[in-house]
Amino acid sequence: MRDPGVGDVLDGHRIEALLARGGMASVFRAVDEASGDPVALKVPHMQYEADVVFYERFRREEEMALRLDHPNLVRARPPPREKTRVYLIMEYVDGVSLAELLGGGPLPPAQAVEIARQSCDALAYLHAHGVVHRDVKPGNVLLTREGHVKLLDLGIAHVETARRLAITDLSASIGTPDYMTPEQMQGRAGDARVDLFALGTMLYEMLTGRLPYAGGGWEARARAKRLGAPTPPSAHVPELHPGLESIVMKAIDPVLEERYASAVDLLADLRDPSAVAPRDLTRAAVRRTPRLDPRPVAALLAILAALSVVGGVGWLAHRRGLETSTTSPAAGAPPRTAARPP
Repeated sequence: MRDPGVGDVLDGHRIEALLARGGMASVFRAVDEASGDPVALKVPHMQYEADVVFYERFRREEEMALRLDHPNLVRARPPPREKTRVYLIMEYVDGVSLAELLGGGPLPPAQAVEIARQSCDALAYLHAHGVVHRDVKPGNVLLTREGHVKLLDLGIAHVETARRLAITDLSASIGTPDYMTPEQMQGRAGDARVDLFALGTMLYEMLTGRLPYAGGGWEARARAKRLGAPTPPSAHVPELHPGLESIVMKAIDPVLEERYASAVDLLADLRDPSAVAPRDLTRAAVRRTPRLDPRPVAALLAILAALSVVGGVGWLAHRRGLETSTTSPAAGAPPRTAARPP
């Protein structure tokens, strides 16, 4: 058996074009020969089909996609009763990805907010069903010709109630670095808030044409997210509404506790950015200043204090010893006299 290609027929689906090729699977545009409907087929590469863990992960993705139904999610279609190989059938979306759209530069604020709002609506639905997407990025957001958002690719999504699989445990920081939280880049998996940070980063990019933490390799970006503060989008777009900037900066705050607690909260602000109060960026920058852990610092100070006490006691004892030897001669020793010239 080989990987399918254009012109092949897979269980009654005639493959017409390659839409995307990733590290583990390819996505094709195909036609359902029975109904004539266009569909998208996600087919894993051959080298992964024999992997038991990957198969279980892919099967879970299909089950997850089939039970989710939201207008801003790419819908899955039921598979035939018998499949000749592993693959996923999805609705075909005739449009462009947000990544392609951003190739032309920043978007108008109203359009950026609408894309973020629809994406957040999909995330709120996923989170309510116990699903964390974990790979929100422009390449996974499709836009129809009418401007309707379709979030896709649940390949690395995590179901909170499901048993963890070894393939997802290979790295807790699975995802796309530019859109990952500081916690993820330090190796922690994170919760549903990782999707909100990614969405905030995506909104920043739509508004400015830049990323808040750009340049350098993995370690440089991880350090910047952990210790630095993102440049406010108004530095690139001075006319940006303060309420909208407040939304972005709260969504991508390096401090976990300062971010949006839920997609519902973020969605409420995206529905009316003009009603959001401006953010005190100076105070936020001060709050992000790295702080030393007080526990090792306190321990170090206690050790230094103890050493200084011991040193002081030793110095006093030494000094008293000198004073005794100079003022009280030992018994039987002749008294000391000053030396006189001959």
